[in-house]
Amino acid sequence: MTRYSVDSTRHELITTWGTGEGDLAARITALPADADAAALLRLARALTHLSEAAWHTYTHPASATDSLEPDSEGWRREQERQAFTEVTQAISQPNLPQTGMIVCYSPLLESAHQVGRALHALDSPDLTKAVLAESATELAAVESAELGNLSGRAQQAVLLSREDASPVQVAAADRLLEQDPFGPAALFSDVDPTAASVAAAHWLAAAAEVAAEASGQNPTTVLLEADDVEALPHETPTLVLELLDSGASPNEAVTTLVRHAMHVADGLLPDPTALREQLDDLEETLAKYPGGDEDIEDLALRLTPLDPKHPARDLLEDLLASIHGCWLLHSEYDELDNEEEDDAEDDEEREAEAHQHHSRARFAQLVRATATRNRDRLI
Repeated sequence: MTRYSVDSTRHELITTWGTGEGDLAARITALPADADAAALLRLARALTHLSEAAWHTYTHPASATDSLEPDSEGWRREQERQAFTEVTQAISQPNLPQTGMIVCYSPLLESAHQVGRALHALDSPDLTKAVLAESATELAAVESAELGNLSGRAQQAVLLSREDASPVQVAAADRLLEQDPFGPAALFSDVDPTAASVAAAHWLAAAAEVAAEASGQNPTTVLLEADDVEALPHETPTLVLELLDSGASPNEAVTTLVRHAMHVADGLLPDPTALREQLDDLEETLAKYPGGDEDIEDLALRLTPLDPKHPARDLLEDLLASIHGCWLLHSEYDELDNEEEDDAEDDEEREAEAHQHHSRARFAQLVRATATRNRDRLI
């Protein structure tokens, strides 16, 4: 989300937002010379809350729910998104209760009313005009991100986990992986991480198939063997491969995992049945520790395999690491690589570097061919 602050030295209202490579800042407007400092801070806080509520409609879209029936979660999300059109009026004509508080049920509109009340207390037409223009800019950034355009301020979407994936962003990530199947840095700075993970899941499946052909393993188990070559975060990527093998699309596999982690982060229990199974397994494990609490201090029950603070980025990192792991396994078994390694120059360092370069290039070529052959899986 975008954060708003008061620059007390220059007496300006400023804004900052992340880009994936660092934070940017912009000046919104000069502040009235005689403005109360506490009132200015309330305005900055209200604007930050407004941004948080607006971006929440992006990370939790109605399209990620099962139903849009009245009073359903999808319906509530859709209503909140439609409230964008009412933000300007709420800021311009806020609820001004004489006694007590009037609370709007929409987090977005309630934040907009708080902005309007702060502006009303400051009583500065120029400041109000600048804030209205700023709020329009912020909402436009959310709308741009929804359309898959992460230019300008919408680039902050690369830092957010989303319950759904934009087809435009998935296609952009797929093009980047076509250029470099190991995952270029631009995946983390230019693409929404959920969409990037969807594309990466497709390319991991291709990499796993190539590694399986070389090693004689099943594609769903190659990461376990690759972990013996070099330590890998293989648990979640293996789960993704198993979901794909069972018929799920990359979009379904990724959004299911990301959504589950986001619900946990929101304090929800998304899958009580799975938790019961985990508890049963934990009870069996505890029975193996007769020493009591002293023997089980390191045991922990994970409610989600992903980092609930940044689940989409966490998943993307694991998927790319696993593509690297597939290459390691393929390199161990690829006979052409081994034969050429025997004929290489005597210089061991140069030999190792040349072999690695050739091995990666050969693996990338095979993965591209496999990914292209199974492209309907991604679409």
